[in-house]
Amino acid sequence: MEVIIEKNPKALGRAAGIKTAELINEVIRKNGEANVILATGASQFETLNQLIEEDVDWSKVTMFHLDEYIDLPESHPASFRKYLKERFLDKVSPLKAFHLINGETDPEAERQRLGTLINKHPIDVALVGIGENAHLAFNDPPADFDTEEPYLIVNLDADCRGQQYNEGWFDSIDEVPKQAISMSVKQILKSDTVICSAPDDRKAVAVQKAIEGDVTNLVPASILQLHSNCIYYLDEDSAKLLKKKS
Repeated sequence: MEVIIEKNPKALGRAAGIKTAELINEVIRKNGEANVILATGASQFETLNQLIEEDVDWSKVTMFHLDEYIDLPESHPASFRKYLKERFLDKVSPLKAFHLINGETDPEAERQRLGTLINKHPIDVALVGIGENAHLAFNDPPADFDTEEPYLIVNLDADCRGQQYNEGWFDSIDEVPKQAISMSVKQILKSDTVICSAPDDRKAVAVQKAIEGDVTNLVPASILQLHSNCIYYLDEDSAKLLKKKS
């Protein structure tokens, strides 16, 4: 695990976006194509802003994403499909393929559909973030570290839903969905490289526990300590509680 600390979210995003593009291009040179996972949410704004500026042959890239609310219309500001279309897909040349999670269809059928697809596309680079409750994707604590299912139907805990409301995605806490389809922890860990972008002081406690605490499903992101090639991109605020700073 490597930890890189930048001065602020913009510098963090620039560094993470440049590194992600380098990794994707390296895989394309080696294999002729690349499979990636993109994350959403406020933590990814600057990373994606930089990534879309990089020189990547997106026609050789297949994209998956981490999670989506169940029964939330794509037109809603909090929809992750909407987020990815507006902030990424509409701003780069057409991808080889992209597989967005449809939370408005039968959840069980959708998670199985996506599981079949991702099993055919070993992931080269995954972008992830950390929730204020240290969740990884929408795997809230206590997360399932054991399931082999690529995607799960999950219940969102109060801290997770509160974060979504406080970030301004919803007008009230009652509007935040209580369930989502989420990529599983084990599926994320199958990625060759994981880039974890986690800015902001409100993530400081979760970041410290995830990086320096015990590996436990009560701190889902702590599992990244066991990944052979995980790179954390932090800013000074999110890294402020770390005992060891690189």
